[in-house]
Amino acid sequence: MNYAGPPDADILEFIAQDGCTDEQFDQLALRLFAYQYNANAPFRSFCQRRGATVRNVKSWCDIPAVPIDAFKAMELRCEPTSPTERVFMTSGTTRADTRGRHFHPRLDVYDLSMTRNFARRFMRGVERLPMGILFPDEIAMPNSSLAHYLALAKSTFGNDDSRYFMSAQGMDLDGLWQRLEQAERLGEPYALLGASYSFVHVIDALRQSGRSFRLPPGSRILDTGGYKGQSRELPLDAFYTALTELLGVPRELCVNMYGMTELSTQFYDDGNAVVPSAKSGPHWIRSRLVDPATGRTVPDGERGILVHCDLGNFNSVSTILTEDVGEPTENGFLLLGRAEGAQAKGCSLAVEEFIRSAAS
Repeated sequence: MNYAGPPDADILEFIAQDGCTDEQFDQLALRLFAYQYNANAPFRSFCQRRGATVRNVKSWCDIPAVPIDAFKAMELRCEPTSPTERVFMTSGTTRADTRGRHFHPRLDVYDLSMTRNFARRFMRGVERLPMGILFPDEIAMPNSSLAHYLALAKSTFGNDDSRYFMSAQGMDLDGLWQRLEQAERLGEPYALLGASYSFVHVIDALRQSGRSFRLPPGSRILDTGGYKGQSRELPLDAFYTALTELLGVPRELCVNMYGMTELSTQFYDDGNAVVPSAKSGPHWIRSRLVDPATGRTVPDGERGILVHCDLGNFNSVSTILTEDVGEPTENGFLLLGRAEGAQAKGCSLAVEEFIRSAAS
């Protein structure tokens, strides 16, 4: 194998196949690690500080996890900048002056990762659906990974009647009500997709106007992310109960997507009849739970901070340390919120270690 060149062709082939063995995942993860170790200087310095080299990293679990705040502190890239690259940026809700940046010289890996996973986890065998998007488009938000994700959903899986109901001027509620009435009248399944906070605005508007809808069987909802200060917060159970009561979509077809700017792959649940719901990903991403202060995997069954090894991250770093607390389930994990107390301090120390090692 050519460890010096970018492995995106191998990754595309890997994503396109149906599943993999642990050995196959490790083989490509180590191939990607070797490439990033050689091409990404800050990452190499961090690995050396942790005592990790191409010679002694034997599985994906051995790859040092880079804390997500490192994406704010410096450029994490393997390929040089180019005029055609896409740069996805974090929302900056924690510190508006500091936004994490994820550089994509090409979007073919990201796009295949999204569409392969979305088809199985949200569309569930349906080729296309009319879609309403409750989020701004890519013209309004060119640096938003979520804007690109939803644009892909609309173009690949939506029909010609799919449209956006949010712009710089706000949400077009009148247009949305008309389209939902049409779906009811025609008996045509409809899909609504957007940020979680967008749905809170829809819930509040429906309650204030005394309206509700009974969307036809097969209709579904996708909500993504948290509230980011854009709306009041609702407990999960109240949130999904309200969507079912006001839009007529059963909680089993109210799907939550868990993703982040620093990843190229998303996680989904299988509906929210019970909350919190277990999240899981496709065969090209693996997760483990760690003690953030040491980077070591926690004992079986214990809660820890989520680390994801995403083979879609070919240009940055494959393995990231999040700030999210997780609890293991049989086939995935429960997402239990942001780290607090000692765990949050451990995440902060990991960021400081990364910055020190990159500067040395």
